[in-house]
Amino acid sequence: MEAYFIAIGIITAIYVLLGLGLNLQYGLTGIINFGHVGFFCIGAYTAALMAQVGIPWPIAFLAAAGLAALAAWPLGLVSLRLQSDYFAIVSLGFSEVVRIIVTSEGWLTNGVQGITGIPKLMGFMGIGLAQAFAVLIVLIAVNVLAGLAKFRIVRSPFGRMIEAIRDNEDAVKALGKDPARFKIQVLALGAALAGVAGGFYAHYIGFIEPEMFIPLITFYVWMAIIIGGVGHTLGALAGTTIFMVLMEGSRFFRDIIPFVSEVEMTSIRLGVIGLTLVLFMLYRPQGLMGDFTKR
Repeated sequence: MEAYFIAIGIITAIYVLLGLGLNLQYGLTGIINFGHVGFFCIGAYTAALMAQVGIPWPIAFLAAAGLAALAAWPLGLVSLRLQSDYFAIVSLGFSEVVRIIVTSEGWLTNGVQGITGIPKLMGFMGIGLAQAFAVLIVLIAVNVLAGLAKFRIVRSPFGRMIEAIRDNEDAVKALGKDPARFKIQVLALGAALAGVAGGFYAHYIGFIEPEMFIPLITFYVWMAIIIGGVGHTLGALAGTTIFMVLMEGSRFFRDIIPFVSEVEMTSIRLGVIGLTLVLFMLYRPQGLMGDFTKR
């Protein structure tokens, strides 16, 4: 049972890191990014490939963050010419392009066969509870650092500028500022966090293949930040925790309704999550960690 809870904790922490990146992009800047999983995929494959040649994981994770941020730069340039709703569609297409590339470039990524034998983090501790717990501690530390960095950004002149862009981009332009530069920087920062999350995911699972990075992952993260509270640092944690409780807790529905098949249970689980999201939008649209003075 301890191993199960630690495993859930690790996956939750990875999704919190994804949520922090998306919160930075949408919650603070208003960038509707439906291609977040693309950066997650880039980070995972970068870390996995570098691990194959024996590069230490801290260096590989820095490279994963850097390549994900670099991939965000041309996508950010596209955003300058598009309204937010059109950019959302383009970003979704971007994530699919990334998945097609890792599928087709088999000489590098092993295509649909995926990359196996990715070494575990903290492998010097062996394979067991101690090693998994150490990974969880490292992930929590990285999330705390990312949360503190986001906290500092919000209270900095840069943070006030991107919030102004979110609220009224035309007014920012009227003041002589260039919103484009700030939006590209924020997109790259959020992508870097997704890249680091991808590195952790690849090393924890030990195997990656293209179908693990479908658009549904992006929308899971969107659900989490909406439930937790868009733009709130703790909202990413609260929303992801609730989302994971629903995802994992619904697995035990089979004990209550044993006549439902596994395939049908998957639909029920998504239905429960969807209903929760609808209820939040109806009765607490600002999210769990949003302004409690609003209804």
